[in-house]
Amino acid sequence: MTDLEAHVNQPGRAELVKKVREKINELGITYIYYQFVSVTGRIVGKGIPADHWEATAERGFQLVYGSTANLFVDRHRNYIGYGPEASELVGIPDPETFVQLPWDKRVARVFCTCFRNREERVNPGGHLTSDCRGNLRILHDEFRKKHGGLHLRHGCEPEMMWLKKGEDGLPHGGYTKPNCYHIDQFEMLRPVFLKVIEYGRAMGLDMIQGDHEDAPGQLELNFMFDDALRTADRLTTYRQICAQVAREFNIIACFMPKPFMGVSASGCHHNLSLWKGGEDKVNVLGNGESLPGMPEVFSYRKGGENTFLPLPGDAKPGPVGLNCIGGVVKNVRALTAIGSSTVNSYRRLWDTGFWAPVYADWGYQNRTCALRISAPGRFEYRSVDSAVNPYLMAAALLQAFDDGIANNIDPGEPEERNIYAAMAAGKKVQKLPMSLGEALDALEQNEVVKRAMPDEMYRVFMHYKRDEWEKFNATVTRWDLEQYWDYLP
Repeated sequence: MTDLEAHVNQPGRAELVKKVREKINELGITYIYYQFVSVTGRIVGKGIPADHWEATAERGFQLVYGSTANLFVDRHRNYIGYGPEASELVGIPDPETFVQLPWDKRVARVFCTCFRNREERVNPGGHLTSDCRGNLRILHDEFRKKHGGLHLRHGCEPEMMWLKKGEDGLPHGGYTKPNCYHIDQFEMLRPVFLKVIEYGRAMGLDMIQGDHEDAPGQLELNFMFDDALRTADRLTTYRQICAQVAREFNIIACFMPKPFMGVSASGCHHNLSLWKGGEDKVNVLGNGESLPGMPEVFSYRKGGENTFLPLPGDAKPGPVGLNCIGGVVKNVRALTAIGSSTVNSYRRLWDTGFWAPVYADWGYQNRTCALRISAPGRFEYRSVDSAVNPYLMAAALLQAFDDGIANNIDPGEPEERNIYAAMAAGKKVQKLPMSLGEALDALEQNEVVKRAMPDEMYRVFMHYKRDEWEKFNATVTRWDLEQYWDYLP
């Protein structure tokens, strides 16, 4: 049996397919977006009338392999990852992710897992290793089996900016002033964030808090943490919602990390913990209302044992948590290539004074470090920004955790001083890469983090990102002109 056949025939899936049909009929769905996620975190896929649900659930749809790399060409006009002669992938919908779109209730979306074509000569119907979402599921399952049921639950802090749209359709400044936590500036965007929250709840996001951050139009709207795959799906959904709300208000939802210098960038801190046990519970719209999608979309993992909690009488994370911190600190330079994955990401690190982490250390409530203990039972990984592909990031962090646990890595003592003061006092601290090119070099030399991108995923990622770095270096910018146009005589 091929990977594709095993996926389609997994126990219980046929019943889920039938339940989706019931939802289609109940909700009046006429059209479905079958979507997966590219190497850069873009949502790609196909739309198919709901009449064809059963056939598509069994046979899937076909799309060129290069869609996993946005069907993008490099600076030499070669397609990234896969050429025009490559076969087509098969996308198989995961019925448990089916949910109605609240802005057009005739339409639903479902996430898909991607496979190699059934007619391929090599590994027909095998898992497509450039499918970052499918990789995360596989790698997380392997981690569970290896570590006695331990699984990653995490939440993220998705900062982004709401920008005005100029007459040319391009950004024309922030929608508000850069006043952090200012309720009046938050109020300026009230119609926008209330619509985001309304749509988010309708698509399974348990929205918990929000505020205005310290850049123009910058908001952070948080949703409840959960199992790693569902958190990644929800961040992807959140971005999709923000894009729709921006269309409705004729503004721009910007997930670029650093559109403005001199103010904070948009981060996406990940709050991480490893758990054993627990159970799924419907957490959103579960008060007797009929759910506009499958129950798993609205479910969150609750209860169980949090292995990051300190031992009795101790302030440090438990032994598992300390090992995981050790694994992340050891591998943080390579992790930076995934958490800070664009040329623009490094503007965030160079614009000093805005709490972006530059050094690989850890501490309690210490925002000058790449990792901080934000609360008992979890730690915050800070070297990640708003452009992150959450599936790649979660998979990479799992590999760093595995390295820390398997090799009993000791992270050392937590740093309670400002990291710059500690260094002035003589402490030697590893610095994060300060450009995309340097981060990619670190990734190439790190076998632990590379395991998060098996086979074709690593090849596609490196081709895409090396090309991005080369294109930047081969571009004359406004800065070049202003700096050098009258350099001589």
